[in-house]
Amino acid sequence: MRLTPLAAVAAAVAAFAVPATASASPAVRDYPVLSTGCLSHQAPPVGATTHETVTSGGLEREYLLHLPAGYQPFRPTPVVMAFHGRKGDGSDIEAFSGIDNLNAIAVYPVGAKGQDDQRAWESAPYAAPGVDDVKFVSDLLDKLQSTLCVDPNRIYATGKSNGAGFVSLLACQLPLRIAAFGTIAGAFYPGTTTGCATSPPAPIVDFHGTADPTIKYDGDVSHGVATPALMDWAQNWADHNHCAAPPTQTQIGADVIQFSWNGCVQHANVTHYRILGAGHTWPGELVDSGPGSATQTIKATQVIWDFFTTHPLTGHLSR
Repeated sequence: MRLTPLAAVAAAVAAFAVPATASASPAVRDYPVLSTGCLSHQAPPVGATTHETVTSGGLEREYLLHLPAGYQPFRPTPVVMAFHGRKGDGSDIEAFSGIDNLNAIAVYPVGAKGQDDQRAWESAPYAAPGVDDVKFVSDLLDKLQSTLCVDPNRIYATGKSNGAGFVSLLACQLPLRIAAFGTIAGAFYPGTTTGCATSPPAPIVDFHGTADPTIKYDGDVSHGVATPALMDWAQNWADHNHCAAPPTQTQIGADVIQFSWNGCVQHANVTHYRILGAGHTWPGELVDSGPGSATQTIKATQVIWDFFTTHPLTGHLSR
């Protein structure tokens, strides 16, 4: 039976119940949360990017917000959060990714200033000490869901470089609130695995260039901290998600090899794209996204979106 828009809102809200133990101001909410912003008529203009703030951990945190042209306050809409790399400010990943073109609420959180007064994300050795970015994401989602018509089943996170490393941390810390995760040229420092030892499986899709001069594909030391070889990192996620082994391997064009781990617990698939000869860049970039070449054989934004749309939170609540 096809639901009317208003019935769809009611169904989306009714599908979730805030646990009775939740306090008025929980530290971090890793569970589905009601989107009470449906039917609100105070949303920013559609089709434009606005600068917004939210208070988290006693700090005023910034983010950019872009509502799709077709956004309607009575229709639950997916959210894609995109996290910039070190030194970024949100506008950079917005420009080179094209996430604004998706039929989703695009959110570009802004990192706090850390080492050398550069913006960065928790889990990196150069991040601002004492800043809880996981709580920032939880608080940001609370605000989005209280002011916009967010589909709680379809909240997603992606990022590049240090932002991708932080997305990996979110996959360990918020896998019951964020449905799926996408990482590009990820800086996977040891801090990105915090909480993974006891966390549920999480669907994740990853891209990395074999000629990345910033975060080496085969592993290296960055800022005095070891980073893993990408195939080892992907296999660790496949093991975490109890996927079938080995991965299936598919050649795409002349410069892309796809590795897919399937048969994972709760459909938490893991996919890794090895980009031959590519640098520290976003595949399918619209403008320059970093040092080195960028493939146009695949478009990371579209591949991520396709992965996200097949991995909603529904059906994963027992992960």
